[in-house]
Amino acid sequence: MEAWTLEQSITITSDQQGQYLEQAFDMPAGMETIEVCMEVSQDRQAVIDLGIADPYRLRGWSGGARTSFSIGPAFATPGYLAGELHEGRWTIVHNAYAVPNQGCTVTVWITFYPRKGRWLKGDLHTHSVHSDGTYTITEKISIMEELGCDFLALTDHNTVSQNKVLSDDTSLVLIPGMEFTTNDGHSNFLGVNDPIQDFRVANEAEVHERFAQARSQGAKIVLNHPHCDYCPWEWSFDVAYDWIEVWNGPWSNRNARAIAWWQQQLSDGKRIVAVGGSDVHHPNPWVKHAEPCVWVWSEIKSLAGIMAGIEQGHVFISSDADGPRLELSCGLYRMGDIAPAEHPAEVLCRVQSAQASDRIRWYTEQGLEDDVEIEAGEQHYTYTATGHKFVRVEVWRPAVGNEAERLLGLSNPIYFAPEEPSLPTHQPIATR
Repeated sequence: MEAWTLEQSITITSDQQGQYLEQAFDMPAGMETIEVCMEVSQDRQAVIDLGIADPYRLRGWSGGARTSFSIGPAFATPGYLAGELHEGRWTIVHNAYAVPNQGCTVTVWITFYPRKGRWLKGDLHTHSVHSDGTYTITEKISIMEELGCDFLALTDHNTVSQNKVLSDDTSLVLIPGMEFTTNDGHSNFLGVNDPIQDFRVANEAEVHERFAQARSQGAKIVLNHPHCDYCPWEWSFDVAYDWIEVWNGPWSNRNARAIAWWQQQLSDGKRIVAVGGSDVHHPNPWVKHAEPCVWVWSEIKSLAGIMAGIEQGHVFISSDADGPRLELSCGLYRMGDIAPAEHPAEVLCRVQSAQASDRIRWYTEQGLEDDVEIEAGEQHYTYTATGHKFVRVEVWRPAVGNEAERLLGLSNPIYFAPEEPSLPTHQPIATR
């Protein structure tokens, strides 16, 4: 569904000066953003204030300072409250502050933007001056905006003060978080402002307690850099985590070990969502924001939408914000979904922004199944997955000169099972 605009006018007489007046309209279900513009006839003599109310409360007021505003799930014009656009009766609110003797006409144009699923990109693991980083939150937001990213997780070590920093001048979705940092492993608690009251643990039982507390607050739990050379996950993997960080910072052997471990878990029948994060702390030529970059298919650009997309496994990882884009699908099913085992299992991968001679590698529970050279431009590749438990892809750049072979992109799997499948979430890709 495309955006559309509703036009409404109201005539205000001089007798109505000083009154609050309303223009009612219906907010349809499934809207993501609205934009409101106002024009007043006799505008040199008339002063008509502007605001808006949803079915439950006043959502914003700009008086005579503005003639337009927008409201979305994560960002709104200053003076207005971002958030859900509740279905139902809304009203444009006016104060007829000054009305000339001949009266005036107020026209408003309300443009509705429906929710539209799309890929959003960002970084799920970063640090700032609130722990051992040197970036301020404002600096981090500026960097991510310049990269064209959509979201940023704030995951300082064992503190939540970074989550109290508010920014009303960015459309970037800020994901509150904390890196639960122990002597025997690190994990991110994502999605809530204050997941635990105390990070200190002396044994694994207390780790379980902290995880349980974070989960009770609504946090999603990520095991970070589990096979790192310096701070690996040395607690049990039997803890109740949600996602696994398989790609931390620039490509390295620690990430290769994490992916190999994840591949084994998938082959054993587990379904674990793989994510990545830069783990950036300070300016560094090798460790940068959104390197790697996490892409999430989300139905709406909001914290809830992004977290839901990750939970569904609708995620791929690229080497940076401009790295290869991967769309893995099987008919109406996309990566992260469970397709019925009897589904005609031709899996399609659309690859964008790769270079000629890069390679796409197909993996199942049997390991590497196929390795194909990529052509430049947008390309489509298929793999017949009949009889397999899952299929996933990686994109690699071959070694050139002194540069070693490195990973450029990684998808989460499409799963196949005779059990009740996922609801289809994908529109089939049109191939040329």
